[in-house]
Amino acid sequence: MPSVRPTPRREPAPPLRRLAAGVLALALALQPVGPGVATLAQAQRLPDLGDESEAGVTPSQERKLGEAIVGQIRAAGGYLDDPEVNDYLNELGNRLVAVAADRFDFEFFAVPDPGINAFALPGGFIGVNTGLVLLAQSESELASVLAHEITHVTQRHYTRSLAGQQRSLLYSLAALAVAVAASRSGSSSAGQATSAAIASSQALAIQTQLNYTREHEYEADRIGYQRLVSAGFDPNSMAVFMDRLQKSGRFSDSNAPSYLRSHPITYERVAEAQARAHGEPYRQVRDSLDFHLVRALLRSYTGTDREAVAYFRAALADRKFNNPIATRYGLVAALLRARDIPRAKQELATLEQEAPAHPMIDAMAGHVLLEAGEFPAAVTRFEQALAKYPNKMQLVYDYPDALNKAGRGADAVAFVELQLVRFPGNGPLHRIAARVYGAQGKRLLQHRHQGEYYAWAGDLRGAVLQMELAAKAADGDFYQSSVVETRLRALRRDLAEQQAAMAKSG
Repeated sequence: MPSVRPTPRREPAPPLRRLAAGVLALALALQPVGPGVATLAQAQRLPDLGDESEAGVTPSQERKLGEAIVGQIRAAGGYLDDPEVNDYLNELGNRLVAVAADRFDFEFFAVPDPGINAFALPGGFIGVNTGLVLLAQSESELASVLAHEITHVTQRHYTRSLAGQQRSLLYSLAALAVAVAASRSGSSSAGQATSAAIASSQALAIQTQLNYTREHEYEADRIGYQRLVSAGFDPNSMAVFMDRLQKSGRFSDSNAPSYLRSHPITYERVAEAQARAHGEPYRQVRDSLDFHLVRALLRSYTGTDREAVAYFRAALADRKFNNPIATRYGLVAALLRARDIPRAKQELATLEQEAPAHPMIDAMAGHVLLEAGEFPAAVTRFEQALAKYPNKMQLVYDYPDALNKAGRGADAVAFVELQLVRFPGNGPLHRIAARVYGAQGKRLLQHRHQGEYYAWAGDLRGAVLQMELAAKAADGDFYQSSVVETRLRALRRDLAEQQAAMAKSG
């Protein structure tokens, strides 16, 4: 993350054809393995929706496919590079996951797109457009969407559809990755590619998918609702959000939210959701401050920096807000984005008088101090915050940057090394490690960790290149060189397999 909070950075997008081919190639390689595998209905006691439960795709294969698609989405810039938003989605999602004994490791992530959409990928990956987060008027409404998507994963709807749809569903998954990638590039040709991807996917799959979609959507509603209520959220929120989505697409199908196209909402589904909630006792559920702060942060990224500042100033002046603390926080974020540091410091001081202790406010204060050039003070602020919130990734990411700017590069390296032990698979942390090692002139470690970041981001070619540079560096010890050589062999093998699969898929 940059120290100033502009619209979050995105990596350059790969060619869309290569993106589609890569996802599709892996998907085709993970088709059912045959009748020797026990049925999913027997193994997991899922409701019997027919013979599709015979599809022999294992959970580990689903996970591998999901990882591949998420990697391509990251490489294409369809992954929001904001740890506070992603941390919040994971905390909210895992609150829903915790109410049942699910056997999946979930990862929730935000997609930097104003469109209204959310989707579940094989293996436990759930993407949520920032536009949907902003549309939700309560935390329970957002939770109802996550509960629905979680159910698609836990009920293994991908696998259970696979036997009935085979290759058409795989093409749909590849088209999803293409659509996410194209929607982020911003060009007219990309817009045409998006439309073509969606249209071709629908034309190929609509006839075979319709029955599966209806059955799975109803099941996701029913079980998702149970999960929502068990986690303590408003029982009415699912019906309320469905109704709002349905009304938003009532008059123009062409302008209907993407969520309506991938999750068709019928009057019957709305009526059933309302009927379920009617039987529940009234429950007043307050939104968390986190929900309001995350929405304010996302709103601060909208439009130009001047427009964002004007929006929050007007909201405070007219008292048109759901939460005054979050609105002032959004103003600080917008002022920081506009690089108006003196006013950001003034508004931050007011915010800290009004607000309770919160990691997002501590992180914002650290950013303001960094941009004001008060590096020792920023280091102190991040240290105090990390003592209270050691698992908040925004603080983990920002502290080494503050140490470097304060002239404490060796301390930055020591901190990053400790965090890599705690979070070894965290891609952005590897990118930060590359930066701090580079500042210390440690080229082997710089290139090694940059390579790990590229691998996490789905760019195997870039990962191999960085590991090759690390192998050529002459400033590492025997152990470090051995680690690089071993990792380089593994990445070359993965890249070769990917290229062979893409060639085979045409």
